[in-house]
Order: sequence, then C-alpha cells, then structure tokens
Amino acid sequence: MTRRLRWTVALLGAGLCATGWGQPAAPVKVGLIAPLSGGSSDLGQSMRHAAELAVKEINAVGGYLGRPLELVVRDDQSDPQQGRQAAQELVQQEKVAFTLGFCDTEVTMQVLEIFQSQRHVLMVPCDQGTAVMARPPAGGGYVFRLAPPDELTARVLVGEIVDRRKLRKVAVLADRTAHGDSGLKDLGEELAQRELKPVYVARFDRGVKSLAEEMRQARAAGSEALIVWARAPDQATALRARSELRWAVPYFAPPTLASRKALEGAGAAALEGAVMTQTVHLDAANERRATFLTSYFAHSGEKRIGSLTVAAQTYDAVYLLMSGLFQSRSPEGGEPLKRALENLEKPHRGVVTTYERPYTARDHEAYSINMLWLSVWRGGEVQFLYPIDAQRASVIRRKEF
Repeated sequence: MTRRLRWTVALLGAGLCATGWGQPAAPVKVGLIAPLSGGSSDLGQSMRHAAELAVKEINAVGGYLGRPLELVVRDDQSDPQQGRQAAQELVQQEKVAFTLGFCDTEVTMQVLEIFQSQRHVLMVPCDQGTAVMARPPAGGGYVFRLAPPDELTARVLVGEIVDRRKLRKVAVLADRTAHGDSGLKDLGEELAQRELKPVYVARFDRGVKSLAEEMRQARAAGSEALIVWARAPDQATALRARSELRWAVPYFAPPTLASRKALEGAGAAALEGAVMTQTVHLDAANERRATFLTSYFAHSGEKRIGSLTVAAQTYDAVYLLMSGLFQSRSPEGGEPLKRALENLEKPHRGVVTTYERPYTARDHEAYSINMLWLSVWRGGEVQFLYPIDAQRASVIRRKEF
C-alpha cells in the first residue's frame, strides 16, 4: 500500500474503537458472488483477487473501526439459480454488510429483487448489461454499478465504426443470453440514430464450437465491420473463424475481448488489430495504477491478469463501499450505506479514476462515456488504439454530469 492509501484508510477510523480490551473484534462480513468457474471465470477470478487484495490492505490498517473485514465468497458458475441461491445465503444467512457481485447479465437480473426487497446494497463491478439499471425502483434502489453500461460501449464502438471510419455496413454476432440481447439492442439503437441497421445479424449459443458459417454469411452480406458481443471463449471462437477464412474485416467487441481467455483461445495472431473498449490500461503513467498492479500480481500469483478492467473496478468498489460504511457509521450497511454512497463527502483516488460524488439518489451509475478508452490487441498485448490516448494516459478522466 502507498503511504497516501494507508493514511486514507487510517483516518477514516481514527479515534474510534469497536471492541474492549482483550476482546476479539467481531468481523464485518463482506459478500462477493462471482463466476469463479465456467466461461466467465477469468472475470470472476479477477473480481475475487482484487476484492481479497483490498480487504487485506484495509485490515492491515485496522479494518472497520478495529473490526477486521471478512470476505465471504460464493461461485455463481454463470448460472442464474446458483446466483440466486448465493445471494440468499449471503444476505439472509451470512448477514454480510454489503455484496459485490455478478458478471453475467442473466444472473444479475435474477437476483436484483433479493437485494431490493432486503434493502441490501449490491455493488456491480463487472456486469455491464444496460437492463440491470434500466428501471430503478423509487428512490434509486439498493443496486449500484462500478462498470460502464453496454449502452456506452455501443455508443463508442458505433461512433468509431460509422462516424470516424465512415463504414456503414456493420454485421453483429451476439450470443443467445441476456448479455447478447443487451448488446444487440444497444447497437441497433445506435445504428438507427444514423439511419442504419446491421446488414447481417447472427445469434449463437454460449460455448459454440464453430462460427465459420456465420462468418461466411457476414462476409457474403458485404460487411465492412464486424461486432461480436460475447464472453471471451466465444470471442476466441469468432476470431479463429475469421482467421481461417482469411477475412481481414475490422473486428470490434465489448471489454470481454481484452480478457486472458480471449488470448489463450484465439492466439495473438488472430487477435491482432481487434478493437474493444476499456476503462483502464496496463501502464505506469499513473502512480496509483502502478502500485495496484504490483500488489495485485504479488497477491494473485498470476503472470497475466484475467481482466484488468474487472480487477480495477472491483478493487475501487471495495474502497468506495468502505468509504460509505465509515461515513454512515453503520457496519450493518442497508439504508444508511445507501444514503452515504449517494452523498459521499470525500473524493476517493482509485485505480480507474478519482471518484468525486460518483452516485446520487437518482443516478447509481459511476461512469460516463468520456471514461472509456478504445483499445487494440497488438503483439499479444492490449494497447491504446490511438497514440494520442497513450500520451494522455496520466490525465484522470472523471465522471461528467
């Protein structure tokens, strides 16, 4: 931890003590539900490692007013029923103060009512499905997100393809999940604003073995650009099919394309030149970011991070939630934590950005479109698409209202 970070956490609890002399402090339980196995496991494991790191750092400087944090973890296996069971266990049995969770939109949508009905704060640092936050309950509800929604990703990608590159014939391949539904809807709306529609659309099941026929049909439709909306393993399947056809069509995708499983499944050659959005990059221009990366790799033991974006967002989410907990002076979370998050009094200098009033009572989305970068695979590494962005990497992009 940096000296600044140690002081930030220590000052939050200065002058207060949660236990008497000689009595062990009861832990404050923190819940985490993620796909630790299955096709989204690279995202889930990044969530887990980042949350563990944040909890370890906070405990090293006193935890919550002398009480250690205890991370209670569940694997949802990208399955809605598993996710629902895990949510009920953490909220109703484990009595965690708050929960971080979910990468798969179909899982998230199945559990939202549990957190709302129990007045329990859920922070979503991974799932980007627009529908997750599309119809908030009266008062804003108890669900907060620290990840850019799909609608922002769609705006950035279509803006790059149509507005900047002047390509008008766009093909879309999307998996048959709520995640794919979300992407297809958002992309369709962005294209419609430009009086366009996809020249070809294909849906496919997760874990599909080949997408060669879909690629042939997309090429036959005269596609000038291809957008694939899917998890990393299926991104790899699409990339291999494009490579086998020797079709050099520009390839675009959401942040899942930057995951380790995409590289492992497709190989660097097939990935070369593929473009995606990101909120953070592997770079040393930002001291806070460099410190996080060093600590993350030391903690996880990984040689290559599963998803830098998800790890950074999860790490920041833990600290934001703890800021809210300290401000509310309520270790049980619930309504006091919700109100604190909607009115955070102090900015937090995180890995992705500096969060200054990221939420309000009417807005539980932490990111705005200016906070997304366009990235590209080059030589087996994710880099800034445009050199000017690399030069500006040290400039903090903050939420616009």
